[in-house]
Amino acid sequence: MDGAIEVLAQEGARGLTFRAVDVQAQVPPGTASNYFVNRDDLLTQAGGRIYERLTPDREVFVDVLYGHHDVAHLTRVMRETVERVATFRTGFLALLELRLEATRRPELRRVLTERVRADLRFNVENHLESGMPGDETTVELLYSGLNWMILDRLTLPDLFDDEHLDRLAAAAVERSLPR
Repeated sequence: MDGAIEVLAQEGARGLTFRAVDVQAQVPPGTASNYFVNRDDLLTQAGGRIYERLTPDREVFVDVLYGHHDVAHLTRVMRETVERVATFRTGFLALLELRLEATRRPELRRVLTERVRADLRFNVENHLESGMPGDETTVELLYSGLNWMILDRLTLPDLFDDEHLDRLAAAAVERSLPR
């Protein structure tokens, strides 16, 4: 699966073949075809693996649930989220490739929509349960804004420096909170 993610990030969805995955994973030719029914299965499972690898460590969840529940803490968590996701560069880029491919593949679109919806619902529930400031709309706005910040960080890394990204994350939190 990790080989498929690397191929997606480097070559795009069109470059994702069983042979390319075998080469990237450094396994004998034909190995990938033993694990996936077809290319759609490969694309779908790659998406699932990306989400597995993007899931934060337990310590991050503990910090969110039991740490300070103020605007400063929420801002720090959002900034750390941008950095954590951007650190898995190939995963995020592969996920973008999958999203583009989902515009042409209804089954992949269905699977990704369900996965993203479940992830967003999980984040909303944890946010509300933790007592962090804000409501469901706050989480949805932060999700949308931070995803674009991550995209800029990975595709146009010189657009904003770290200090500017910190200010943007703080502004995103502050402006998304109910008044």
